[in-house]
Formats: sequence, C-alpha cells, structure tokens
Amino acid sequence: MKKKNVLITGARKGIGKSILKIFIKKNFNIIGTSRTNSGAKKIQKILKKNGFGMVLKINNYSQINFFLKKIIKKIGNIDILIHNIGITQDNLITNISKKNWDNIIQTNLTSIFYISKKIIKNMIKKKFGRIISIGSISGLIGNVGQTHYSASKSALIGFTKSLSLEVASRGITVNLVSPGFIQTDMLNKLTSSQLKKCLNKIPMKKFGNTQDIAYLVKFLSSKKASYITGQILHVNGGICSL
Repeated sequence: MKKKNVLITGARKGIGKSILKIFIKKNFNIIGTSRTNSGAKKIQKILKKNGFGMVLKINNYSQINFFLKKIIKKIGNIDILIHNIGITQDNLITNISKKNWDNIIQTNLTSIFYISKKIIKNMIKKKFGRIISIGSISGLIGNVGQTHYSASKSALIGFTKSLSLEVASRGITVNLVSPGFIQTDMLNKLTSSQLKKCLNKIPMKKFGNTQDIAYLVKFLSSKKASYITGQILHVNGGICSL
C-alpha cells in the first residue's frame, strides 16, 4: 500500500506530540509542525526517518501557501490533516486587545481555513481525505477569561459541520475532537484551587491524558471511520457539554 501523507500542526508537545507518536507506528509519511526552529528540530528527532519536522508560522495565506508547496515537494499532497495548533491568552474581555483577539482567531481558526482550502482539491480528485480538528470544551460551555479562545473553538464546530457537507460525497470526512480537561501545559498553569474546581466538574473524577485524544484521532483517520463525518466527539470524562 502507498503510504498516506499526514500533516499534524502544533506537534511539538502535548496533544500534538502524542498524535505524532501514534502515527509513527503505522504506514505514514508525517509532517509535524512547530512555530519555532527549536520545536521543529525536536519533532524531527522524534520522527527520525518517518517524516519531517517543519516550521509553520500561522500569519497569512501566502506564508501557508509557501509552506504547503514545500511539503508537496518533500512528500506529495496531504491525505490527512490534523489541525491541532492552538494558543490561549486568557484575559477578561475588558483587557483583551485587538492584537490579542486577532492572534487567537488567526491561529486557532483562520489557519484551518487557509490549509483546508489549499489541500482539499487534491483530496476531491483522489476521493479520499481526512480533516480532523482539535477543539475544546470551552467552545461549547465557555470559560471565564476566554471569550476569544472560546469563540475560536466554537467556530470550529460550524466549520466542521459545513465543510463535511460540502465534501461528503467525495470520500472525505471532516470531524472535530473536543477535549475536556487534559493533562497538558494549559492545565499545569492552573493553581491547586483551580484544579480542584475543574476536577469537581468531571464525573470520572480524573483528568484525561493526551493519549486519550491521540487514539481517537488515529481511529478517525482510518478506513474504519469512513462513515463518520460532521461530528463533534467529546473526550471529557463525562462532563455535560450542552
């Protein structure tokens, strides 16, 4: 079988790193991205001969277009896009600057539009493709100090559902994985009292780990998930998200 080409954004650490590692075990050519040169080098060390660590700065369409041209030269067109890149800059709305707002929306939301727009035509031609975004429970229930972050993650829901309808007949699935409280750097920034409040919201009474997300992403990218599209899949230990 010909190897599938996988692009994983935000693959240096946390959820992205776990997703990266789980794809190494299978028959894939992998591109893992980071916003820094040092991050790209760390990804390359993990991948070894299984792919490339590359710098991707989500600033504008022309930069992403140039980046994707480099990928096509290295491994060919993308078959599976896993859009994991995301940032937070928590603050109350009265203290959020326009620059902060634009940075969050550009990184967490606009970037997937740019990338999907570029790679989708080849997926349509091949009648195969997987687009999987990593959202957040904040996009469904909100969170204090995250109006911009929650807005970006909530918008991914509409993006996923609409795009899935556009390409469903062409063998392309589009889904969103919505993590709850997962043990990453974002969680590590919280105080002990904040962590306790978070834990009290979880029926399973424990935090998730990054592999919980990676296993689901791997399944959604496979042929076994070919009849699943336009879905928001929650991985949150039983938190009610409605």
